[in-house]
Amino acid sequence: MSDIKIHCNEERGQEFIKDVEQKRFLFSFVTSYTETCEIPGITVAGADADFVKFTPPADAEFLHYGYCKSIDMIPMTPDGKPTPALLTKAALESASIPQVIIDAGSKIPPKLPYFQTNIAHGKNIAIEPGLDQSNVVHAIDYGRILGRTLGSCTDCLVIGESIPGGTTTALAVLKSLGIDAQVSSSMPKNPQSLKNGVVAKALERSASKEPYDVMANAGDPMIPFVAGMLSTASEITNVILAGGTQMAAVLAIAKSTGYDEGKVALGTTSYIIDDKTANLLDIVKSVSDIPVLSINPKLKDSKFDGLRAYSKGFVKEGVGAGGSMIASVLKTGIDSKKLLELIDKEYARVTTSQ
Repeated sequence: MSDIKIHCNEERGQEFIKDVEQKRFLFSFVTSYTETCEIPGITVAGADADFVKFTPPADAEFLHYGYCKSIDMIPMTPDGKPTPALLTKAALESASIPQVIIDAGSKIPPKLPYFQTNIAHGKNIAIEPGLDQSNVVHAIDYGRILGRTLGSCTDCLVIGESIPGGTTTALAVLKSLGIDAQVSSSMPKNPQSLKNGVVAKALERSASKEPYDVMANAGDPMIPFVAGMLSTASEITNVILAGGTQMAAVLAIAKSTGYDEGKVALGTTSYIIDDKTANLLDIVKSVSDIPVLSINPKLKDSKFDGLRAYSKGFVKEGVGAGGSMIASVLKTGIDSKKLLELIDKEYARVTTSQ
C-alpha cells in the first residue's frame, strides 16, 4: 500500500494494515457543535455565525444524498473550496463502504436517519465551561453503547467528525492535560494567537488535570463521545480515528476511559502531517503508542482550483476524509490517482448542479 504512509509505530502500523486489508469497513460520522466556533476568525467555517451551525448536518446530508437539505448548497467557500465531505463521499462510494450518522451535540439535526444521543451542544469556552459535568458522563456512556454496537458489525470501524471550531477546543483539552500541543487550522494562515488566547481564558477558570474536569471546562461534546466509542469498539474490532488534532484530543482523553491500543490507528491526510504550524505526530506519541496512517490525495494535480487549494493549506482534513480514503485503499486496493479522478468527477457534478 504505497499510497499509505505509516508514522509513529511502523511495526504496529504494518500489523494494523494486514489485519484490515480487503475486510469489511463501516464509516460512522459524528456531528457536533461548540459555540467556540462563533468567535470571529477562529475557523473558515465560521465566517458567518448564522451559517456555521448548518455545516455539520449539511456535511452528513451530502454524504448520503449528494446534496444538502438543511441548506440549498453544499458547504463551500464563495471561491469554490468545498467541504472535505466531498473527498469522503468519493472515497466511501469507491469502496462501497456503508455509513451511519450520529448526532452528538449538534445545534441543527440532519435531515436523514441518524442516531440521536440528546447530548447538549458545547458552549463558548472563552466565556464559560464548554460542558456540564453531567453532559460529559452522558456523552461517554452513549459513546460506549454505540461503539459496542457498531464495532460488532464490522472488521474496521472508521470514526469521522464534523465540529466547526473543534481544533480550538481540542487545543484547550490538550493544554489542560499538560500536553505541548500546536494544532492545525482550516486556513493557510493559522490564527494561533487567537486560539491560544481563547485557550488561556479556559485555563484561567480551572487548573484541574482530571480528565472529566478538563472535558467539562475546555472541551466539546464530540471528544468525550468518541472517547466512549473508542473504549468499547476497540475491544471488539479495529478502529481508525479519522481526523487530525481533534482525534489526538480524543486519544488523550481515552487514556482515562480505556481502549485497546493494539486495535487502533489514527488516519489523516498528508496535509495535516506536513502542517508546519502543528505537531500532530508529537501529540500522538506523547499520549499513545498507536500508529498514524496518512494518505496524500494529490489534490495539487486536480483539474479544479477549489480542490488544488487543499494542497496550499486550505481545509486540509475533516469529515473523516483522510481515514475514509485510507479505508478505500485498504479495502479495494485503489490508488490515489484513481481516487483523484473520482474526487474531480464529484466536484464537477456538484459545481454544475449548484
